[in-house]
Amino acid sequence: MSAERPVRRDLDGRGLRVAIVWSRFNEEITSSLLAAAKRTLDELGVPEDKVACAAVPGAYELPLIAQRFAASGSYDAVIALGAVIRGETGHYELVADSAAVGIARVGLDTGVPVIFGVLTTDTVEQARARAGGALGNRGEDAARAAVEMATLTRTIDRDD
Repeated sequence: MSAERPVRRDLDGRGLRVAIVWSRFNEEITSSLLAAAKRTLDELGVPEDKVACAAVPGAYELPLIAQRFAASGSYDAVIALGAVIRGETGHYELVADSAAVGIARVGLDTGVPVIFGVLTTDTVEQARARAGGALGNRGEDAARAAVEMATLTRTIDRDD
């Protein structure tokens, strides 16, 4: 890519294929993240038939299925959605850290953007605030990031 030509933010999802892997654990929260992500992808031009979704038991399992989606060559971006709430588990740090490291590794290993849409909060109330409450919906943010990163990687790959 030429240093003289800046790459602009592009949120046009037409022509993109996106996979979403989401955790059923804390489903009250994660189902809200999923609905917002799907709605936002549609608003950005990614048709429903170009969005694949898979549920996993918990946040710890997100990286494996994200890896399968990314390595398939069928998707331009993968969104991983979950909620790890400190009050819900004694092994909060293990689950949160493993999910974050695993999801980042998938993106680096495959070259496919993998978006970390996992809430890590101290309380259920904090999670609710980030899943459609007073602080917005992280599912929407994750969908926008997926489209932006997919279009950015396409632009860079085209210019190589």
